[in-house]
Amino acid sequence: MAPIHVDETGGSDEAGNGTPEQPYQTLAFALYSHPEEKFLIRKDAAGTYEEPTQSALKKAKKNADGIEKKRKKAKELADREAKEQAAAGERKEKRLEESKKIVLQEDPSLPAAVKAKIGNLTPLRSKRVRTSGWVHRLRDQKEIIFVVLRDGTGYLQCVLSGQVAQTYEALTLTLESTIEVIGTLKTVPEGQTAPGGHELVVDYWKVLGASPGGDDAFTNRLNEKSDPSIQADLRHLVLRGETASAVLKLRASLLSAFRQTLIEHDLLEVTPPCLVQTQVEGGATLFKLDYYNQPAFLTQSSQLYLETCLPSLGDVFCVQESFRAENSHTRRHLSEYTHLEAELAFITFTDLMDHIETVICETVDKLLQAPASAALIKQLNPTFTAPERPFLRLSYADAIKWLNEHDIKHEDEDAEGNVIKDEQGNPVMVAHKVGDDIAEAAERRMTDILGRPVFLYGFPTELKAFYMKKMPKEDGAAGPTFTESCDLLMPGVGEIVGGSMRIADEVELIAAYKREGIDPAPYYWFTDQRKYGTCEHGGYGLGVERFLAWLGKRFTVRECSLYPRWPGRATP
Repeated sequence: MAPIHVDETGGSDEAGNGTPEQPYQTLAFALYSHPEEKFLIRKDAAGTYEEPTQSALKKAKKNADGIEKKRKKAKELADREAKEQAAAGERKEKRLEESKKIVLQEDPSLPAAVKAKIGNLTPLRSKRVRTSGWVHRLRDQKEIIFVVLRDGTGYLQCVLSGQVAQTYEALTLTLESTIEVIGTLKTVPEGQTAPGGHELVVDYWKVLGASPGGDDAFTNRLNEKSDPSIQADLRHLVLRGETASAVLKLRASLLSAFRQTLIEHDLLEVTPPCLVQTQVEGGATLFKLDYYNQPAFLTQSSQLYLETCLPSLGDVFCVQESFRAENSHTRRHLSEYTHLEAELAFITFTDLMDHIETVICETVDKLLQAPASAALIKQLNPTFTAPERPFLRLSYADAIKWLNEHDIKHEDEDAEGNVIKDEQGNPVMVAHKVGDDIAEAAERRMTDILGRPVFLYGFPTELKAFYMKKMPKEDGAAGPTFTESCDLLMPGVGEIVGGSMRIADEVELIAAYKREGIDPAPYYWFTDQRKYGTCEHGGYGLGVERFLAWLGKRFTVRECSLYPRWPGRATP
């Protein structure tokens, strides 16, 4: 027989077989595996194989005996565990069979149960109540089963004990099953905690809709470590989580608070169309569609329609979906987003910024004063504090200076907008100059350094939409023309509001159409606003998802939409 080879450095006891090509690592394991063979050993690949000394063999024999004892002990342990598992399986099967004989009956002698949502249970403590929901958490503790039930209005700890916990349904209950529970609502004992400060001691319950277990169990399809693409595909299940549902509940409170604030400031809500035949922010980002053999688009903004409401309805606002066909995958962009827009008549540019600041601060105050929304903010963003007023106001020209003073540069681009790279393939970084469109990264870095809300205002005409009013220039003044426009930037998110004063003069508006190469014919109704009694007016648009990301400290706006849409994603 060929000798068994041992390489103490390059060998492996797990993968080796004793050949020169696959030697073992230890002489003890080689001796344990081949007790009757001869052995050759070396320290490493640089050495030569030699017969082991007698003392080395004696030591290896002792260690080989230890390996044998460990193997025997491990086998005995495995056999014992297998027997115990088999016995436990038999006991479980027997218990399940016996549980099928137990049929729960609601005790007619007990007081009639009051039906209520989980969120409305507090006034019913000490009473017998009936509620339904989804099994959010499940814990089997000896003869007691603890269930945390969820119905969208809150969470309820339910305690099942005695015969109530011995039914077949109780022993096979799974997460996300829907159940109805009836029992006495009791305050939790001192020193213990439960959602709402109470728990339901169940005397009768039933399964309404069972959720699968095994391979198709909820936690096997989705958990916190699931890949983002899987979470996107299973968004309908992600929504059942505590964080996702808290974000959407805060969103609802946010919209309600905004509406209340705007109404208090004498703005009327209107509902403009989503199907349009005009552009607002540029044709490149329009979703085009065929509308009964006519070209049409999904709206980028409802602003033009809001302007038409001013003469008859006064100041107005809308909460409407807007669409941008912009192939952007950043954490603050969506292809479809909720756009809160407002338009105000007989105002100045300063009035406009004052109004935006007031609406935002009053809305945040409302959310922090209401217990339910304040609790959601505390859950999602524990360190949140209301923004201090007044907001910083920084002109575009001063922002360019600030960026250069803080050595914040941007990627250089050629005439076609392509990034210029150096010989190593890295983007060439250059200082900002007046006329540059301040990039998102630079804008956010500036806002984060300043650490407070910032109105960035007075952008060059070339960077803004055709309808924005120009700032007056002194006679003979050279340099670029700026607009009465503003972006409100928030730390951690960047721009959440964009607004401006609108061109009020008909002749100036027609010149703006011409400058941008826009056919004025489809805009006849918009131009008429300047023809039949014009006035100084302005407005703004707020991205609800961005505002919510700031308020709830969400990494991406995709978390702030019920079913977010971005390039390549239109499901579920």
